[in-house]
Amino acid sequence: MSFNEINPEAYQAVLGLEKYVRAHVDPALLHLLKLRASILNGCAFCVDLHTTEALADGEDSRKLFGVSVWREAPFFDEKERAALDLTDHVTRLGEHGVPDEVWDTAVEHYGTKGVADLLMVIATINVWNRLAVPTRKQPTT
Repeated sequence: MSFNEINPEAYQAVLGLEKYVRAHVDPALLHLLKLRASILNGCAFCVDLHTTEALADGEDSRKLFGVSVWREAPFFDEKERAALDLTDHVTRLGEHGVPDEVWDTAVEHYGTKGVADLLMVIATINVWNRLAVPTRKQPTT
């Protein structure tokens, strides 16, 4: 199923969210958060897309590989860790919610407007994942 062909109006609405986050969040951080949520959601298409885009933008491949084990990997600063932790909890919202400590750490590093933008990134990639996985969208080989 090609969602953008079957329901172009809905696809354009999600694309509007994508345009917002690309304009308001640092591209390097955007890649990391999209990659992390896509890994958690098992979206092969999005993992491929976001690693390819990140590499094209000059991101270090070791850092990208480390996203899957970011808590143990030495490649992330405290600010990135706060955003990745928020991504984990928002993506897995039904498991434990977002603990106050995770929220407060994110606000400490990004401020309330910055966290609002991070939430838009996380929400948007989760929408894309939830469209790509059930429609079995595959990376091009």
